[in-house]
Amino acid sequence: MALFDDKERNLLIGVGIGLAAAGLIRSAAPTFKGVGRPLAKATIKSSITLFDKGREKLAQFGEVFEDLVAEARAELEEEARTGRAAPESAPDQSESIQ
Repeated sequence: MALFDDKERNLLIGVGIGLAAAGLIRSAAPTFKGVGRPLAKATIKSSITLFDKGREKLAQFGEVFEDLVAEARAELEEEARTGRAAPESAPDQSESIQ
């Protein structure tokens, strides 16, 4: 009969690793004392820059998507007015894929 089953053993290992990591962090904290605030500011600045670039790219994508929707609606209106389908700008490739 084992002293601990798998769940208890894994829990004890996890707790042990956590305590060891906490001890290491606590002993190394004075070494990095002056680095925390500048590092946090640099991380925030990078995040803001990344967020702004992402917002810009999303806006560009939105403009392209709106243009595509406008073109599709214009084609649908043309088809409804003339009673026939407008020619596609790109060939249908579903027939060539087998």
